[in-house]
Amino acid sequence: MDFAFSEEQQALREAARDFLAQRAPLTAVAGLADSNPGWQPAIWDSLVQLGWLDGELSPIEHAVLLEEAGYALLQAPYFSTVALSWPANDGRTRLSLAAAEPGTPGGLFADSYATTVDAGGRVTGEKVLVPDGAWAEAFLVLTDAGPRLVQATDTIVTVLSTMDSTRRLATVRFAGAPSTGVTADLTALRRRALALAAAEAVGVTRRAFDIAAEHAKTRQQFDRPIGTYQAVSHRIADSYGAVQLATSLTAWAVWCVAEDDPQADQACAAAAAFAAPAAVQACESAIQVLGGIGMTWEHSIHRFYKRAQWLAAFVDAAARRRDLAAALLD
Repeated sequence: MDFAFSEEQQALREAARDFLAQRAPLTAVAGLADSNPGWQPAIWDSLVQLGWLDGELSPIEHAVLLEEAGYALLQAPYFSTVALSWPANDGRTRLSLAAAEPGTPGGLFADSYATTVDAGGRVTGEKVLVPDGAWAEAFLVLTDAGPRLVQATDTIVTVLSTMDSTRRLATVRFAGAPSTGVTADLTALRRRALALAAAEAVGVTRRAFDIAAEHAKTRQQFDRPIGTYQAVSHRIADSYGAVQLATSLTAWAVWCVAEDDPQADQACAAAAAFAAPAAVQACESAIQVLGGIGMTWEHSIHRFYKRAQWLAAFVDAAARRRDLAAALLD
C-alpha cells in the first residue's frame, strides 16, 4: 500500500505554494486579519479559476491544497467550503456549514438537530459558531429533516468577536428561510471534515517548525546560534517529529476517505486527534524558541497559534480519542 503523493499531486503542491506566496503572503496576514471584512474577496475568483473547487478533485488533492493553505494561513472560506460543505459545492459558491446549535454540544457530530423544515422547505432555527459565516454566500444547514442549502441573503448573520480573526465565526438565524434539499451522507461528511482539518493542521505545524528552525539558525547568544543549545534544539526536534507523524496519519486518513476504506473512521479519528494538538504544541514551542519577539503582536506566530487552537477545538481531540478507543476495544 503506497501512501506517497503522485507526481501530479506534488506539482499541485508546488503550484499552490507559489500561488499563495504571491497572492497571500505572510506579510499581508496581519493587515487583513485586523481589517473589515478580514480577507481579500478577489482571491476567491483566483481559486475558482485555478480549479481548487473542481468537483473532480479527490480528498487527497484537497488535503494537499489545505495543507498549503494552513502553511500560508489563507484567509478565505476555502476550508469551510471544501472540508465542511462539499456536498453542496457547485465549483464557485462560497459555502459554510451551519451545524452547532445553542446549548447543544457536538456541532457536526451531534446526534440530532433542533432546526426545523416545514412542508414548503422553509428552515427555522439558529446556528452558532458558523465558520466564515460573514463570507459565505450559502449555508449547508443540518436540520431535523436532513441537510438543506440556504442562501445567505435569506438569513440573519451576526459576526462574533473571536480569537482567530483569520477564521471568523458567526451566528446565523433562519426564520422561514427557503431552502433546497442536499443529498449528503453525514458519516462521510464527518470523516472528510476530520481528515481535511488534520491536513490544514499539518500545514500550520510545518510552518511553526520552519519559523522556529530558521530563527534557531540565525539568532545568536554568546556567539553561538541558539539552535546549538539543547533547550532549543529539543523543542525543534519534537516539532519535526510531530510534523512527520501528523503527515503520515493524515495521508492514511485522506486515502481511507478517498477509497471509502473500512478503516476510515479509525484513520480520521487518529489523524485529527494527533494533528490538531500537534499544531498547538508546535506553535507553543516556536513562541518559546523565538523568545521576546514571539510574544509580540507584530510577529505572525500568534496567528498560527490561534488557527491551531481553532482546529483543536473543532476536531475535539478528546472525543476523537474516545471514538478511536471504542473502535479498537469495544
